[in-house]
Amino acid sequence: MDDGNVSLDRMRTFVRVAQRGSLSAAARELGIGQSTVTRHINELEEALGVSLLGRTTRRVTLTEEGSQYHANCLQILRLVEQATEEARDARRVPVGVVRVSCTSALGVMHLARIIFAFQDEHPDIRIDLNLTDERIDLAREGVDVALRLGPVMDDAMKLVAIGASGRRLAGSRDYLASRGRPARPAELTNHNSIVMSNVAGSEHLLLSAPDGTRLMVPVSGTLRVDHGLAARAALAAGRGIAPAHLWLIQDLLDAGKLETVLDEYDLDAVPVSLLVVPERAGIARVRLLVDFLVDEIRKLPGITPHRSASG
Repeated sequence: MDDGNVSLDRMRTFVRVAQRGSLSAAARELGIGQSTVTRHINELEEALGVSLLGRTTRRVTLTEEGSQYHANCLQILRLVEQATEEARDARRVPVGVVRVSCTSALGVMHLARIIFAFQDEHPDIRIDLNLTDERIDLAREGVDVALRLGPVMDDAMKLVAIGASGRRLAGSRDYLASRGRPARPAELTNHNSIVMSNVAGSEHLLLSAPDGTRLMVPVSGTLRVDHGLAARAALAAGRGIAPAHLWLIQDLLDAGKLETVLDEYDLDAVPVSLLVVPERAGIARVRLLVDFLVDEIRKLPGITPHRSASG
């Protein structure tokens, strides 16, 4: 075993290959040749005496040993980066990369703009923004901060409760003019509903009546979508009625393109929170971004700040 080949550079190369599933993609991100990536992996495997990756013509995958080594490498590299950043923090110079994950619609409509404003104040901090509606493994993907809608079950992460996102039932003015406005929840069954195919239980609406009664209303329609921006476009195009976050449609409501219906019936608000990798929470640039995001996201339409949040 040649311990000299077990270096941080080779670990970084291995982690990037594992995360991207491709030698060429890792090479592009690292700014090195694919032959160098291959050599790093070969030298690492030779030094360890185990096979870390399974290679096919299209993709590389982790072996059982590779999966465990990947987890350990992530820990080691995070500790090294944390030590470096804490030393930099002592100079009060917040620099470096923060990796952020967010749902696509919220990211496109609001988070990107918020990040632009943050970088205007902190031009030396680089942001790697990943937009996906999948619940990714933050540690495995090397993400520092994730903005999440909905309940969070990940006890391994530090949770920063931002508030709750209000939703309303809405439809376009033209659709409601042609099909009529529902006067009672039961009438929704006679309307075309835009259904989110990637949201469990979206074929039923749970509404709270003014007297506190909970109503479960089945809905259906001719269009199913798996993206919030597609639902927004469908609403604006008059394809039906749908529940929507106010941050997604408030501008369309203000412009008179959409109207809310059954306003006396409430939809449950959705928790909004940030997940922060605990080992990264104390790093200055991460802390600055988290504080900035909390303040700005609470200003979005329909976001009610968490009661215990102090700002």
